Amino acid sequence: MNYFLISPILKATIVDLILDLLYFPVWWYTKGFIKISLYFLNNIQKRQESLSFFIWLKNIFVPMYGQSDFEGRLISFFVRLAQVFFRLIGLLFWLIVDLMIFLLYLLLPLIMAYQIYFQVFYA
Repeated sequence: MNYFLISPILKATIVDLILDLLYFPVWWYTKGFIKISLYFLNNIQKRQESLSFFIWLKNIFVPMYGQSDFEGRLISFFVRLAQVFFRLIGLLFWLIVDLMIFLLYLLLPLIMAYQIYFQVFYA
């Protein structure tokens, strides 16, 4: 077996592993943070588009079905108001879910470090 060939390969692998472990927190809270932030902003934008919240809000005073008399406008307003209210609740629900996942992303390395520390020194 050629130990002269294995030794530099093993050394390079170990050094690369150590450098990757040291660079991981830097990447997680810089480039990874930017990437996940853009993902969640895009996700909220897509949720808003799928719920059409701003379209309903913009058209809240427009009469439905072209019925422009007082009763038609009154009924349209309250129907659209209910739609805006429930769509806002749905949008807030997804915003809270995304924020919780985002906070979990930020805390996950700290939780993992604590668990490793606890398992090594107290178990």
